[in-house]
Amino acid sequence: IVDHSINRGKEKRVGTIISSKYTLWNFLPKNLFEQFRRIANFYFLIIFLYSPITSGLPLFFVITVTAIKQGYEDWLRHRADNEVNKSTVYIIENAKRVKKESEKIKVGDIVEVQADETFPCDLILLSSCTVDGTCYVTTASLDGESNCKTHYAVRDTIELRTVESIDNLRAAIECEQPQPDLYKFVGRINIYSNSIEAVARSLGPENLLLKGATLKNTKKIYGVAVYTGMETKMALNYQGKSQKRSAVEKSINAFLIVYLFILLTKAAICTTLKYVWQSTPHNDEPWYNQKTQKERETWKVLKMFTDFLSFMVLFNFIIPVSMYVTVEMQKFLGSFFISWDNDFYDEEINEGALVNTSDLNEELGQVDYVFTDKTGTLTENTMEFIECCIDGHKYKGVAQETDGLSQTDGPLPYLDRADKNREELFLRALCLCHTVEVKPNDTVDGVTESSELTYMSSSPDEIALVKGAKKYGFTFVGVQNGYMRVENQRKEIEEYELLHTLNFDAVRRRMSVIVKTQTGADSAVFPRVQNHEIDLIKVHVEHNAMEGYRTLCIAFKEIAPDDYERVNRQLIEAKMALQDREEKMEKVFDEIETDMHLIGATAVEDKLQDQAAETIEALHAAGLKVWVLTGDKMETAKSTCYACQDRLHELLTEYRKKLLAWTEHQEYGLIIDGSTLSLILNSSQDSGSNNYKSIFLQICMKCTAVLCCRMAPLQKAQIVRMVKNLKGSPITLSIGDGANDVSMILESHVGIGKEGRQASRNSDYAVPKFKHLKKLLLAHGHLYYVRIAHLVQYFFYKNLCFILPQFLYQFFCGFSQQPLYDAAYLTMYNICFTSLPILAYSLLEQHINIDTLTSDPRLYMKISGNAMLQLGPFLYWTFLAAFEGTVFFFGTYFLFQTTSLDENGKVYGNWTFGTIIFTILVFTVTLKLALDTPFYVFFSFFWGGIIWPFLKQQRMYFVFAQMLSSVSVWLTIILLIFVSLSPRCSGLY
Repeated sequence: IVDHSINRGKEKRVGTIISSKYTLWNFLPKNLFEQFRRIANFYFLIIFLYSPITSGLPLFFVITVTAIKQGYEDWLRHRADNEVNKSTVYIIENAKRVKKESEKIKVGDIVEVQADETFPCDLILLSSCTVDGTCYVTTASLDGESNCKTHYAVRDTIELRTVESIDNLRAAIECEQPQPDLYKFVGRINIYSNSIEAVARSLGPENLLLKGATLKNTKKIYGVAVYTGMETKMALNYQGKSQKRSAVEKSINAFLIVYLFILLTKAAICTTLKYVWQSTPHNDEPWYNQKTQKERETWKVLKMFTDFLSFMVLFNFIIPVSMYVTVEMQKFLGSFFISWDNDFYDEEINEGALVNTSDLNEELGQVDYVFTDKTGTLTENTMEFIECCIDGHKYKGVAQETDGLSQTDGPLPYLDRADKNREELFLRALCLCHTVEVKPNDTVDGVTESSELTYMSSSPDEIALVKGAKKYGFTFVGVQNGYMRVENQRKEIEEYELLHTLNFDAVRRRMSVIVKTQTGADSAVFPRVQNHEIDLIKVHVEHNAMEGYRTLCIAFKEIAPDDYERVNRQLIEAKMALQDREEKMEKVFDEIETDMHLIGATAVEDKLQDQAAETIEALHAAGLKVWVLTGDKMETAKSTCYACQDRLHELLTEYRKKLLAWTEHQEYGLIIDGSTLSLILNSSQDSGSNNYKSIFLQICMKCTAVLCCRMAPLQKAQIVRMVKNLKGSPITLSIGDGANDVSMILESHVGIGKEGRQASRNSDYAVPKFKHLKKLLLAHGHLYYVRIAHLVQYFFYKNLCFILPQFLYQFFCGFSQQPLYDAAYLTMYNICFTSLPILAYSLLEQHINIDTLTSDPRLYMKISGNAMLQLGPFLYWTFLAAFEGTVFFFGTYFLFQTTSLDENGKVYGNWTFGTIIFTILVFTVTLKLALDTPFYVFFSFFWGGIIWPFLKQQRMYFVFAQMLSSVSVWLTIILLIFVSLSPRCSGLY
């Protein structure tokens, strides 16, 4: 039925979607490889090979928990893939409807799709249940646009509405290779018949139904699969998502290097002092521990290296490998608080917030720059016709039908008016120059109210213009048999044969129709009309633009029959081209859309979302800079702007001079368009051009707000990358709702999409409305950062407290590598004894009430710049741990100056000494956390020492119980805990 000339062989490929990372067979090796790329894990693997007893259990625990978490997240991706791949579709085979799974669709299969179903792959529309072969599609999940788009079947296949007729189709399709551009498709269909030679028809985006889009207001369509599986445009847009790392993770790596240096230093000191101490003969070989002949003959350098490794094993617990597990658990479990927040729930779409990755929760509290799209993100993307201008005369409000446009009931009535014929010409242009479709209301008892019409279009602007014309008495009532029908003010039906539609595109920024008996963006139409007609309307257009309205200019011209025949041939040839089709069509469009006569202009308002302005104001108060990056779907900056290089350099230099004179009390904003940005970002290598970017950045840094308009998706990503590379590496956040925002969402440190749209699938988080950004950053982001920053500092602190007494003990045991603690304490310290309180803290702590955080944005600035993980706080925690570890050891050491601590005269030994220190340690680090918790809910901590008296095979048998029988030990524990916590209790924090 269908053959690909260019994509030969793809009919054998299946439609499986794969977004998962692992399979059952590669999970173990791939996951282990990724985990051992971490410095701490790799280090403990080396230590494990040397000393498996003390390092094995912590390493196994870390690797297992991390693997379970990552395996669970990947299982969720597998489940989502299976829901798509196993969904039911109907394929036409041998004139029958065959039920299949979506993943079994092959290129060339004819697929039947019913109303409200999602297209299972990229399809070429062959026919629909409508007579004219059209269907209506919503692509909100792809590009953020909720309006219905109209797609068309080629006229030679629109009659194939039954299974039998569609199965008899013989055709071949030639098309371009798969590519991710949602708005571009070039192809050709050759339809074969027994009686005549093949008929060739061009295929474009209007014929392509994208996977992920939904069929609306159409009962059934038939389409042929052209791209399936991972070659669909939707799947291609998902690929290339980079792994993002938070600033906290980078700080952890930096701290880890410091502690590795401390570990190496301790091991080197102990190894050196051991051989200094053993330089005395009776220390090296005492009478009770004579060396063997093999030990005496061992190479001294090798023995020193072995001793160095032994000290590394002894002190290796200074590296908090279990911290990674706690961090992973904190991020994973903490992300549910965003999903569970009812304030993020939106009743209109019946959705709440979505967390696609839990690795960046704390990054939400460190954002410096916010980059936002405008249409659909800041605005509602619902257009309202505000006013119009005809031959320089302004009209606003709803006109009286009896008198055309002569009177208005709006706030600004105008007594003067344009010529009656010009008014009607203007309104006819609004009713004809668009791609709006009409859907009548459902019939009741066979009767339909013709006055009630529902307009559908891919552009909400077009609907607003058609409704605006309707207010003034001209109503577009639909297309019938190729004729556009308009009801005028006299209730008469006018018919115009639609010959060609020159569709809107972002390069031309205008559209036209050729009817038998022309409109566009103001900046694209003015250069194409007669000069003397511009001045009358330009004033109104500029005024409307300053008010924030979207402006369009309306123009027309008459084409002679001979000229039309020539233009018609050129249009057909351009549409049939497979190579450079867009360039050829643009050339013909350019010829048609010249020497036009300007009639007037329109103003349409795209309203801001609820609380959007308040949210931006709060973000400014929190110290964030908000940049609005908006533009057309596929706009490309033209090289003609490079002719203005000299003028641009002069302007930038002039603005920089003004910048130096700006004071802190003045606020400025910058507005720049895509063409100028292209010149700045892609400047040549000469010395003058190299200064453009630096001067531009200096100006931007001084501005309170920056608006970049008419931007291409690639330019949005370039702007984000440029700011990311500034001195200090500021944290960037991008928020958008469409496929044209995906590039900047992936480029920024944190990407936020609008729930239910394609941008949300490529983002790290998704929220229903822009207003939700306020609580997400100011409350959740603030708390996440404070919690995890305290967690990281606390882990390094408690591990240094743990290992420092072990290091000091070597000075009193001849550097013999004798452990101070029992192996059970060494192994279980981070896993059981101190794990639960800090995990509970990192999930539930609220040092400031959420309502206070959202109402006072200035609190956000106190933690900006990774404030809690800078050198100052790190040194504080390190010196505090050194102080407490020294108190633990020497306080207990002085207690042991009295050899007999029991009434019966029994002497305490090595294991009692270590157990006392360990008991003080566990109490102190846990109470330290309790004192640091203003919003504290008491959680019992694990005090595992009490279990060891009951394990008779342990070296700790009865040590703990006997130790607590001494009053001196009790007093020592209480006193040393108080001394250790005295800096915190005295306010030295």
